[in-house]
Amino acid sequence: MRNKVLSIMLGVVLTVSALCGCGSAAESVQSVENTGDTAISATQESANNSLDGLPEAIGEGIVKATPDMYKDVDLSQHKTVNITLIGDTPTAWSDVLAKTNEYLEPFNTDIEVSFLSWSDYQQMYSLTLTGGQVDLIFTAPWCFMYTEAAKGSFYVLDNDFISKNMPLTNKYQAPESWDETTIAGQMIAIPSNQASPMGKIVAIRQDLADKYGISSLSNWDDYMNFAKTIAEKETPESGIYALAAAGDNNELWDVYRQQDDTFLALDSDYFDLMYQYKKGELPNASDIKLVYETDLFKEYAHDMKELADAGAWSRSALTNTVTDDDAFGNLQGASIAWNTSVFTYIEQAEQTEGVVGAAYDLTKDNLVGCENYSNNDMAIAAGSADPARAAMVLDILKCDTYINHLWILGVEGEHYTVNDAGEYTETDKAGDFAAYAISASWAIKNGDLKEAGGDPRATEVTDSWEERVVSNPTVTFVFDDSNVADYKAAVGTVLKDYVPMLELGLVDDVDATIEKMIKECYDSGLQNVLDEFDAQYEAWKATR
Repeated sequence: MRNKVLSIMLGVVLTVSALCGCGSAAESVQSVENTGDTAISATQESANNSLDGLPEAIGEGIVKATPDMYKDVDLSQHKTVNITLIGDTPTAWSDVLAKTNEYLEPFNTDIEVSFLSWSDYQQMYSLTLTGGQVDLIFTAPWCFMYTEAAKGSFYVLDNDFISKNMPLTNKYQAPESWDETTIAGQMIAIPSNQASPMGKIVAIRQDLADKYGISSLSNWDDYMNFAKTIAEKETPESGIYALAAAGDNNELWDVYRQQDDTFLALDSDYFDLMYQYKKGELPNASDIKLVYETDLFKEYAHDMKELADAGAWSRSALTNTVTDDDAFGNLQGASIAWNTSVFTYIEQAEQTEGVVGAAYDLTKDNLVGCENYSNNDMAIAAGSADPARAAMVLDILKCDTYINHLWILGVEGEHYTVNDAGEYTETDKAGDFAAYAISASWAIKNGDLKEAGGDPRATEVTDSWEERVVSNPTVTFVFDDSNVADYKAAVGTVLKDYVPMLELGLVDDVDATIEKMIKECYDSGLQNVLDEFDAQYEAWKATR
């Protein structure tokens, strides 16, 4: 699937204890002094004396929200805050929600939460914002943040609003994070409070590799050989695909492009603009290309056709509804690609006797990128009945230790336990509410949670990243597509028709298909979008 956000966050859980960050703020983002009125300094002195005595940083002690911290929020009447999240509802959600509402009683507030399932959220997201009662909603660059912001769907935030209604966030949020959710000078969402290394790796059924004399994988060619070997020798025997692909092969593409030290300057569904990183340099606008116009993507598409023709995945992969991750964990696929979340599925597969998994970094000589703060966000809906009350609830979710851990890990003692070092371990009931199971948890993460006894194989991988982590130097540039929204949407429609087929190799002629796709993109107004992007990017670059 295009956006494996659950895998992203599971990977964060595994990597956060191994690495402390992705470079200093000075290296990766604009300093707080230069961010303008929308930037909020975490060291800004609060007018609310009730914050006195709190820990200096998240993770250095217990943070407890109290009603007197929110003197600017009218709590005289009981109100319900409606929250919309994406993803499937955890089995134990009703218990977590009940405990949340019990905790919020002193604030004269309760919450109701609606989940837009993975199968429905792309169709229902915009409709929910326009037709339902929404106060808070999960969003992200990959989840309609830019398009909905252009429509005016989100409440515009500023320094004063955050200071008054989100005092804990004002105190603890990383100062450099705010630029990432600021578009044309307007802050339209509250980002997560953690940026993590996000190297891309592949996991395989090592027991099957050993069966055919493949001891390890070192590079992309080794992976191609493994996939073709499984397709030729294993699939006819057991029905196990080399990769049980579903929807597209975007995760494998991220592994492939890591070979070329690339970053995305725009990540907007399939409308991706990419450049090759050069140490210490910001790219020029002319260096930033539509991914599908690059030789790198064309080479990848040819490899995908080679694998598809060999039978590495089903010919119905475009419409498969079982993710490649789940298929791997259920022994229907022999490989997957993504971040260290792959170890979750390795462990699932290894519950079957005789199954052995392994993960390989195929790009050991290349950079390791960072997840942006803005990769997962919460926004206040423009139509919220009480934006201040919604902001207060989000403040508590983000920063109150009890509620934050409840929404990320579930109920302590039931879904997880904590050792003397403050590290958590999931219990045998974690399947009812797994760590980072809901989308809100990705947006409210702070980096204070560490898992005890993580898979040593994951540690080995992440340890190798430490000297290679690089922050995307264009991370604080946000493209405002409001002037070209119709063109961009039209191009996006073309890309959605073609890119999944190309990534799965399900085309007769790769070069001809790419040529046809690109022509249709330009016919739909691609040049208008690129011109607008270049103008905005060069104006932004001139201020660096």
